[in-house]
Amino acid sequence: MSITFVIIIILYLFLIGIFILGFDKVKPFRLQDIIPKTTFTVIIPFRNEAENLSQLLDSIFKLNYPPHLFEIILVDDDSEDNSIEIINYFLSQNQSKTIDIKITKNQRQTNSPKKDAITTAIKHATNLWIITTDADCALPNYWLDSFDNCIQNTNSKMIVGPVDYANNSGLLNAFQTLDFLSLIGATIGAFGINKPFLCNGANLAYKKSFFATLQGFEGNTNIASGDDIFLMEKALKQDKTAVKYLKSEHAIVTTKPQKTIQTLLSQRIRWASKTSNYKNNFAKLVGLIVLIANASIVVSFVLVLLGQFALKPFAYLFFIKIAIDFLLIYKTSQFFNKESVLKHYTWSCLIYPFFNVYVAFISMFSSYKWKGRSFKK
Repeated sequence: MSITFVIIIILYLFLIGIFILGFDKVKPFRLQDIIPKTTFTVIIPFRNEAENLSQLLDSIFKLNYPPHLFEIILVDDDSEDNSIEIINYFLSQNQSKTIDIKITKNQRQTNSPKKDAITTAIKHATNLWIITTDADCALPNYWLDSFDNCIQNTNSKMIVGPVDYANNSGLLNAFQTLDFLSLIGATIGAFGINKPFLCNGANLAYKKSFFATLQGFEGNTNIASGDDIFLMEKALKQDKTAVKYLKSEHAIVTTKPQKTIQTLLSQRIRWASKTSNYKNNFAKLVGLIVLIANASIVVSFVLVLLGQFALKPFAYLFFIKIAIDFLLIYKTSQFFNKESVLKHYTWSCLIYPFFNVYVAFISMFSSYKWKGRSFKK
């Protein structure tokens, strides 16, 4: 059995190792002082986001990009709170500003409210590029400038942008931040080795015509989530060279971590529920290796407690795993200027294998709740 554990950890070591090498291959994108040209339609679906919309709208009005080159479409997905009132009040207080902001109702057609919301907005979009974000996000001042720079300097048809947590104070937030940094590190690293498999709809841009060529979300509308990853999978299949990662500090969208353990688990279960529907074989392999590696740590720990596995080899295997994880997270934390959260790494890595295995197991069999709705796997 010890040989099996060793083989699993070696595979994991190799996998994370190539992500670390790939991370450095994606060079930071430097913002250039060029004339903005790209026209954007920013699409923001929302449902019961009353507590977050003011921050989002404030960041929109602070965008540096020329207002005549972008529009905002907010898509109301049957909000039950006063989200609409907050938006209208905010707009009434900023009438002197020339940003084009529209509110439209989601037109439900499928099992995926968010995909429906994006599709609804795209029908009304007047600009060449679509860029999506979430209502609980804040946008950096040079967000659209960064995407415009990337578009003008590359042959991109889809651009994946960086996402970060706005707050990492407190133990729960620190744990989420470290987990999220590992995901972002793997995302960037995979782009570096030309094997992209992750992206985030909170910061994703694509040509409107490319979306039409891909036939939008057709083929995965039965899955509630995945408006980002499944679309990227189709994009990679269509034209792999046209999907880029924008590794720019000026493009980092910040979102809020979950407030409770329950909502954190619901979010991660929602994310994990997509994996069985991946068509990207590399993504499936990564998911399998990560799960098996964490499961081997959990199983070997239990065996140590039962006296069936020696403590010393377990300690060696566990140290190797957390050491290679730390290297990837450290690199990612440097890019996001999050080195301060690393002080929480030691205790977090003790919890993470159990957290990962639990989420993966539950996601295989259970439905989940999100935004007041229940979704089947």
